Amino acid sequence: MAADLTDFGNWLAVPSVVCLWLAVLLRAPGALRSPQQRGLWLAVATAAAAMTLNLPDVVTYAMTRGAAYAHTIGLVRNLIGVLSAGAVLYFVAATTRGRRLQLASCAATAAWLSALVALDAAAAGHGTHAMPPVGHPVPSLAYWLVLISAHVVANTVCVSLCWRYSRRTESRGLAAGLRLFGLGTALAGLFWLAYLLKALFASTWAMPALPLLMNLHGLLRAAAILVPTLFTLRRTCADIATAWRLWPLWRDLVEAVPHVALNKPRSGRVMELLWPPVPRNLLVYRKVIETRDAILILGEYVRPGAMEQARSHVAGHGIPEQRRTAAALARVLKDARRAKLAGLPGQTGEAAGLELPEAIQSSNAGGDLADEARFLVDVAEAYTSPATTEEVKVP
Repeated sequence: MAADLTDFGNWLAVPSVVCLWLAVLLRAPGALRSPQQRGLWLAVATAAAAMTLNLPDVVTYAMTRGAAYAHTIGLVRNLIGVLSAGAVLYFVAATTRGRRLQLASCAATAAWLSALVALDAAAAGHGTHAMPPVGHPVPSLAYWLVLISAHVVANTVCVSLCWRYSRRTESRGLAAGLRLFGLGTALAGLFWLAYLLKALFASTWAMPALPLLMNLHGLLRAAAILVPTLFTLRRTCADIATAWRLWPLWRDLVEAVPHVALNKPRSGRVMELLWPPVPRNLLVYRKVIETRDAILILGEYVRPGAMEQARSHVAGHGIPEQRRTAAALARVLKDARRAKLAGLPGQTGEAAGLELPEAIQSSNAGGDLADEARFLVDVAEAYTSPATTEEVKVP
């Protein structure tokens, strides 16, 4: 059973490292521009480097190159690991805006790194750094106690603060990232606590689980750093879906009132999404604003009583009550568009026959644009429905 656990943990080593490096590369552009994310990115990047040097194949290769080479790889791996622990503390300090903790993390990291280099140089000649199941730690017990203390202190502080602030923040993305990072850090903490038991009490019962703990920690940290990317991807997909559904309504209204469009429309719906005329994050915003402006102008071509008759008409087609206003608006917009394209005169002010729905009125007054977008999507769906093809006849 213990051997199976170790084998599974070792099998996860390569997927964990690959996921970490992918996350590091994907998040590098945004993280390096943001002081709040820079510490998290550095913590994951250094953890990925240390875990890469700890891969079984890398360790085996280092051993075949001789004791000096194996020693250098082992020392570099441990130093990068301590740098990762310091970056963890710095990330937590940056997230919680703790200036003292930021300074303390930098000072502690420098002290740990200096102590490791000094203890390594003072030890007798040795090869790779290791905590063998039987025998003394290499290069020395003091070296390993300093290394373990760096990780245990950093991980304990990180888990505590990640848990506390993940419960306080109102941002779902930040809360998810903090919890994933805290859980991964907790697994890394258990890894180093097992090493501490081995160093102080020669306890080896937890050693078979160590590869699994470390590699699960890598996967969770990769997930934590990718949370902003996943949230951005979800928002982008939602925006694309909204723009796709709005396009038929928007296209027809802009054709009738072309001056409301900030940019010249593309030749088709696919081109509009693949090559938007505005920045992609503003695509839905522009579609909603331009559709609303077109509705306001076409309202001058809606005859008095048209909305009431349209509501009666759509009610007879079995449309649910909560969508009848959208369906009625779609119906009268078709008639208003025909009138505008036909060159008929419009009516302004109180003479106009279109009473704006509440969703458009509230957004026009500074309300929630998302509510207006949802309402306009309903209008767009009704606009392409056969129930809106007939003209509204007002006596």
